Amino acid sequence: MTPTPKTVLYMRVSTAEQTSGHQLAQAREAGFDIEDQNVITDHGVSGVSTRLKERDQGRRLYDLLQPGDTLLVRWVDRLGRDYEDVKEVIETFNKRGVTVSTVINGMTFEADHKLTDPTQKASRNAILGFMAALAEADATAKKEARRAGIAHAKASADAPRKYRGKKPSFDRQSFNAVQSMLAKKAHTVSAIARETNLSRQAVLRIRDEPEAAEAALQRWGM
Repeated sequence: MTPTPKTVLYMRVSTAEQTSGHQLAQAREAGFDIEDQNVITDHGVSGVSTRLKERDQGRRLYDLLQPGDTLLVRWVDRLGRDYEDVKEVIETFNKRGVTVSTVINGMTFEADHKLTDPTQKASRNAILGFMAALAEADATAKKEARRAGIAHAKASADAPRKYRGKKPSFDRQSFNAVQSMLAKKAHTVSAIARETNLSRQAVLRIRDEPEAAEAALQRWGM
């Protein structure tokens, strides 16, 4: 028996202070019929540094979604780190027979099997390229704004005392333990997270941005 097509809502919230509830409510208000078991959320995950397949819940989508299903996201930036990443993710799902839709602006990127006319596919790909590039430009603008704010804070007279940024979730001991296990290349990120009682995101930060992680420890005297 062919399974009934389903809509799966994927949400990513990057900080502990953010919640996913408003995104689900917004999707339902937009007319999408989403069952509770088809709501997938990654908490505390940065979209700038972590690919969809590297996220705890993001990688579930590749097993959960079947031909005929729809992957729903608030906006395309939920699916990748930059233009190429977003484009690759959506194209991969389209080829698998999965349609990708957005809550904002109601964008739809139809699955390949639904587009029998080459012109339709060309139009979809052109829109996808534009939307992915727009998402990357927006992320870059926000990043530059944060950098400008940090630079301003550091330039103030009492910056050395006041500006330390967010306290890292790891201490010197766990930082050294993660680096040691990474150097041995015998453990996965998930295994290291379990061994050190850190989140995968913290391990990924130490792996991908060791200098920034070290600087954070020094700022907090850890």
